[in-house]
Amino acid sequence: MTTTSLTETLLQQLQGPALQQVAQSLGIDAQQAQGAVGAALPLLMGALGRNAQQPQGAEALLGALQRDHAGGGGFDLGGLLGSVLGGGSGNAQTDGAGILGHVFGAKAPQAASQLGQATGLGGDKASQLLQILAPIVLAFLAKRFLGNGQADASQLGQTLSQEQQHVAQSGVGGLLGSVLDQDGDGQLGVGDLLKIGGGLFGKS
Repeated sequence: MTTTSLTETLLQQLQGPALQQVAQSLGIDAQQAQGAVGAALPLLMGALGRNAQQPQGAEALLGALQRDHAGGGGFDLGGLLGSVLGGGSGNAQTDGAGILGHVFGAKAPQAASQLGQATGLGGDKASQLLQILAPIVLAFLAKRFLGNGQADASQLGQTLSQEQQHVAQSGVGGLLGSVLDQDGDGQLGVGDLLKIGGGLFGKS
């Protein structure tokens, strides 16, 4: 039996009106938005999966979810998307650029550039898309892992690790690998992971 991945679950929720809002914000059609979101979400989830495998990585992520993204009333996609698109970058919950800095570190521009090439969006719009999606991904994870009141860093890390493996086997796996390969040698080594983890969800 195949279980639906976190990425696929969230992608399903981002259909319809939500996708239209994203498309309008980026000035692209819904079909292109669908493809771009379909590449960007696994990239974000896969990077979080890599980060969660660092020493204290899952704990740091769980702390960020509890501190900034737990919110009240569950996962309100429409409300959150409205806040993000409305320029609500004044708080940590909707600060897409800040979140990307924690997720990708110094590689955030490269992640946007490569996503832009892969999807035809171009770097600027791909960066916008990642900034829109990053707060949504973390709010989704907060609802998923904090919703039952039992916050467990090891469970979070294990689930995201499985998600990262799922992404690695998908069509976005190569994109994820090239973004996370900090040394440019085509392989993800311990040195790369330490560089990524160095800025992981630290308070600025």
